[in-house]
Amino acid sequence: MNLIGISINHRTSPVGLREALHLSDNEIADLFPLLKDEVLKDGFVLSTCNRTEIFGFPASPEVSHNHLHNTLLKFKPVDEIAENHFQRFISYDSIEHIFRVASGLDSMMLGDGQILGQAKKAYHLSEDMGFAGSLLKKICDVAIKVGKRAISETAIGDGAVTISYAAVQLVEKIFSNLDTKKTLVIGAGETGELAVAHLKNKGAKDVCVVNRTLKRAEGLAAKHGLEVLEFGSFRERLHEFDIIISATSSDTPIVFYDDMAKAIKKRSGNPICITDIAIPRDFDNKVSKIPNVFYNDIDSLNIIVEQNIEKRRNEIPKVEKIIAEELENFHHWYNVLKVVPTIKQLRNYFEELRRDELKKIKNRIIEEDYDKVDDMTRRIMGRLLHYPTMKLRELAENDVETQESVNYSLILKDLYKLDDRQQDEF
Repeated sequence: MNLIGISINHRTSPVGLREALHLSDNEIADLFPLLKDEVLKDGFVLSTCNRTEIFGFPASPEVSHNHLHNTLLKFKPVDEIAENHFQRFISYDSIEHIFRVASGLDSMMLGDGQILGQAKKAYHLSEDMGFAGSLLKKICDVAIKVGKRAISETAIGDGAVTISYAAVQLVEKIFSNLDTKKTLVIGAGETGELAVAHLKNKGAKDVCVVNRTLKRAEGLAAKHGLEVLEFGSFRERLHEFDIIISATSSDTPIVFYDDMAKAIKKRSGNPICITDIAIPRDFDNKVSKIPNVFYNDIDSLNIIVEQNIEKRRNEIPKVEKIIAEELENFHHWYNVLKVVPTIKQLRNYFEELRRDELKKIKNRIIEEDYDKVDDMTRRIMGRLLHYPTMKLRELAENDVETQESVNYSLILKDLYKLDDRQQDEF
């Protein structure tokens, strides 16, 4: 198995280098022609915010990791990058790494649910560009299977492990149906945008955004289909909202006790869920004392996040067991694949002998008897070849460190001069 690969990721390099080597889908499509034929026979490229990886089968024995490294940097030059910023993989280590990535074990955020979709997209792009052969497709199919098993058979992706997601999950515990609730997100930065994305994924429909810089709020609103509130007057409209998530970079509180007291009064006591994930806090801490205000700040969310991270860590052995199982299954499949040509050659050889002998008697017996002889000889051939075929497959499946199946193949080829005969492609 001469699969090779390189990876620059969150463990090997700082974020600046990872950003510099990030590839868009269009860039990946432009990189394929530089890799194809001269460097790799086939392969795929995966590029996310935390990794850029190239894997494939060398076009010639002379191709090494350096060729992948040099081709990537020639396509996208980056200063101050060194070989130690890349991990290198070969043979079954490559496959194991691909499986670990697809399962979320290799992610910066353990159990990252997005990586499986990103991996599938990378493989499909390679297929669309005619850069994925049958063996690579098999590896990618099994990797996707590993990722799906990790999601369905373990809790590696359960629970919020980011503050913004924890904020939304906390809201869900208070309001079961977010699609009927009105939500205000204060702050249009990265954390606010993540909160919006999580709210949308959970079914929230009526979401408004407010930000000190109106242009930024409008940009976020256009991206996610939100209503924009004016920063100078949003406090007068707090009573309209069932849920408020706040994540600004303000140095001082922007919502005070009186603001929320008035809002609750206008709501006739209907509760408001406030999640303040800003540092320093956006809400006056006295707000938590107002009846029917469910208030949580970043400290309470951090507790939830840490608990969920620990739960995910406890699932690592289960995912590793899945990876080990699928690696073993793939190994058996691949070893059997190596003896398939010998099995086909052997069966073709015996089939030719059978047909030659049938031709000699075809005109000597009636058609009904000929059909009986044809069926009988076919069954005899099947019985004769059953044990050698099963033995070859059995040896191949268990051929982890020995060459026993290869030796048997060579003996059969030599006994029946199979290499001198026409060999079908498989």
